Amino acid sequence: MLAQKLAVVTGAARGLGLSVARDLAAAGCLVLMVGRNAEAIEDAARQLRESGHEALAHVADVTDASAVAALAARLRREFGRADILVNNAGVFLERKDFAVPEAASVFVVDPDLVAATYACNTLAPLRLIQAIVPLMRENDWGRIVNVSSSMGQLAAMGGSWPGYRTSKAALNALTRLTARELEDSPIKINSVCPGWCRTEMGGKEATRSVDEGAQGIVWAALLPDDGPSGGFFRDGKPIDW
Repeated sequence: MLAQKLAVVTGAARGLGLSVARDLAAAGCLVLMVGRNAEAIEDAARQLRESGHEALAHVADVTDASAVAALAARLRREFGRADILVNNAGVFLERKDFAVPEAASVFVVDPDLVAATYACNTLAPLRLIQAIVPLMRENDWGRIVNVSSSMGQLAAMGGSWPGYRTSKAALNALTRLTARELEDSPIKINSVCPGWCRTEMGGKEATRSVDEGAQGIVWAALLPDDGPSGGFFRDGKPIDW
């Protein structure tokens, strides 16, 4: 990259978000790490700085509209830009029932739990896109990565966990909608499935490390000008919607 890029990574205190932030910083970006727990996100940013990277912490609950507005105000006030947005923050509120799928059936799931899942997995990315794309437009460059999941693939949709599954399917729809509205701009947006990773959400039995999962996200965040937009990828390769 010819100039240093400012990358905003949500859910960056641990797991995939922390790994993505580290890799983007290693690629030369200044990373603004966003998390809702002040102590955790400050500690994560400090880890990166102690490793010689440029990283700052920002405390925000991305489901809170006023917190997203405050984040955008800080970006404009302190930097005048935001080049990369990684919508990584997410929840799997049905995860406690993972071993008993029927406990999270569409017929018994609490609709309020589904709504809370959408608030983080779908509506927060929408708010962040609305808040940050104007800065990308002003600087005539941008990359947005929506961290999705194969559990949201309509092509292979299974049963159970409707909150998580449909929130990720809706996130993919948001990717397609946004890409269409940005098609005449230099801003690119894609959905990325990192695979089943050993995170707090994925569990110890998952087949991939967080570093492996992060690679595809970082690839989409650093796409060249002739890279794709409006797609769904894993490990840099297209997958079915």
